[in-house]
Amino acid sequence: MHDKFQMSSMGELSFFLRLQVQQKSDGIFFSQEKYMADILKKFDFTTVKTASTPMEANKALVKDAKAEDIDVHLYRSMIGSLMYLTASRPDITFAVYACVRDSPIDLEAYSDSDYVGASLARKSTTGGCQFLRKSLISWQCKKQTIVANSTTKAEYVAAASCCG
Repeated sequence: MHDKFQMSSMGELSFFLRLQVQQKSDGIFFSQEKYMADILKKFDFTTVKTASTPMEANKALVKDAKAEDIDVHLYRSMIGSLMYLTASRPDITFAVYACVRDSPIDLEAYSDSDYVGASLARKSTTGGCQFLRKSLISWQCKKQTIVANSTTKAEYVAAASCCG
């Protein structure tokens, strides 16, 4: 590989994409302890009271009517940071997603499909687009990888492709 690519050794890997990497004799281990400490410090949560996880599944999160309104951008930043943390902490996933399930994200997605539009291959064509706050953020148009045997299946494949 040295013949085709310019390479250099930077030593043993210790961090990658905010993941701590520990290389030991019995394996390679990943954690996000430093990232967790960084986000607690960033959002000034180093001295707050902790709560156990997993949280109660049927517990409703309600807005405190007497409390001040929060900064929406700060809240979204907190949730985004916690969502990234769920990659190594599946035990907090339910609690994190409970915080956003009633949040008005203003995301719209549309999909459509023809049925057997590519007549030689007998495959349908999928189209879709996604909008965030009325702004187009993603779109696609492609031939489906399967041969749908009904318009319903072609539309289902299009919808799954649009949201996946």
